[in-house]
Amino acid sequence: MKILRLILGDQLNQHHSWYKGDQSNITYVMMEMRQETDYVRHHIQKLVGFFCSMRNFAEHLKEKGFELIYYKISQKDNAQELEKNISKLISEHNFEKIEYQLPDEFRLDKQLKNLGKNLNIETEAFDTEHFYTERNDLEKFFKGKKQLTMEYFYRDMRKKHGILMINKKDPEGGQWNFDKSNRKKWTGQPEIPHERGFRKDVTQILKEIEDAGIKSIGGIEPTNFNWPTSRQDSLSVLNYFCKNLLIHFGDFQDALHTNENYLFHSRLSFSLNAKMLSPKEVIETILDYYYRHRDEIDISQVEGFIRQILGWREYMRGIYWKEMPGYKRSNKLRNQNNLPGFYWDAKTKMNCLHHSIKNSLENAYAHHIQRLMITGNFALLTQTHPDHVDEWYLGIYIDAIEWVEITNTRGMSQFADGGLLATKPYVSSGNYINKMSNYCKSCHYSVNKRTEENACPFNSLYWNFLDENRTIFSKNQRMNMMMSQLSKKNTEEMQKIKERAKEIIKNPENF
Repeated sequence: MKILRLILGDQLNQHHSWYKGDQSNITYVMMEMRQETDYVRHHIQKLVGFFCSMRNFAEHLKEKGFELIYYKISQKDNAQELEKNISKLISEHNFEKIEYQLPDEFRLDKQLKNLGKNLNIETEAFDTEHFYTERNDLEKFFKGKKQLTMEYFYRDMRKKHGILMINKKDPEGGQWNFDKSNRKKWTGQPEIPHERGFRKDVTQILKEIEDAGIKSIGGIEPTNFNWPTSRQDSLSVLNYFCKNLLIHFGDFQDALHTNENYLFHSRLSFSLNAKMLSPKEVIETILDYYYRHRDEIDISQVEGFIRQILGWREYMRGIYWKEMPGYKRSNKLRNQNNLPGFYWDAKTKMNCLHHSIKNSLENAYAHHIQRLMITGNFALLTQTHPDHVDEWYLGIYIDAIEWVEITNTRGMSQFADGGLLATKPYVSSGNYINKMSNYCKSCHYSVNKRTEENACPFNSLYWNFLDENRTIFSKNQRMNMMMSQLSKKNTEEMQKIKERAKEIIKNPENF
């Protein structure tokens, strides 16, 4: 039987069992398609990053002797749509069966399920062999429970896989979570090593993308592309993180600074989400290094990193498959505004937003606090429609794939699911931003003022947001302290706050 095996752009796992055993009568196919470049406007570095990584993976397969068909974006015979390309290949090569790895996006899952029916050919789906969990594991774990809480899921994962455990029930270090140790502000010390970067020339692939007429956002240096695009690159970034950055990662993982784009973060998310690395090997590598350097590295640094991968990443994926496709339509707060125009050019007097957006546009990157508590926070406080927020986050970040983007955007950042994923909205005034960064020191606005002309916009927006949603949040125990503080504000103060907030929401580009 002649079999065609489809490899998607985020399925670059060299260790998949597909590549073992008898390969006779098996042909692999990979495709760069307008179907994937055009469903949202992507950052140019994201397009280049995926195409480079796919081509490197294809070269690896060819070197190993596998039969491979590869459609470049520039090829004239590329129909630019999955079903059309597959149909053409079946006709030309008489394939009798199509095999594919389960996609991580709902739209592709639906498309591939219909593929066999539409083309009248046998299909079979395989696991990607990447995640710790299967699609519906989280749904099974929380069955019958009223509240989804990541901490309980995370602890279960630690026990199940024996990660940072001294026995089957007790965690190393005497506690499960060192989050309270992961909130330090970075003020210049300790010194941050330069990221493990790359200086790749991507001029040719960039020209192909531009010649194809693909619209993109953000900037790129054609001869200085800085992201890992192969398994070898990715392992180099992982090892560099262990040796140079892990020692202070946990302490400063929530910190923000005008002079630092990456701080102590690993820059592994793209490699993970494209499956050039697996979460298991990342965690095993981190643990191996930690156990060999326990005299130098505190457990809080390691636990903070592992929690993001073993807890947060697997949890978000589980939520995605539990709640889709309805999750994509969730807008419980009924926000309707457009995303402010400065999200596309960083031209704002608000220093925190300027730096976070500028970093995103220049590097296709921002760490989780910039995404959650700066850009996401402002979008929520200005009552932006979640669709617009989704589109921006999915397009601008090199690591953004819908399963991980939409859960963070709709659930964690925008509270659009009404508290299904996060028990309270992640909003703050300028005080939190000032506590975690140096953004406020050189800002046009004063973080200590609320309603004056030069007052930090986050301050009035924050109290206005709580006031606008009094009915919803009054029933939320985790909001009790915030709502209590709100109730202490007199009528005159609230009137000024709301007038200031209304002005910002109406004309955010003026700020």
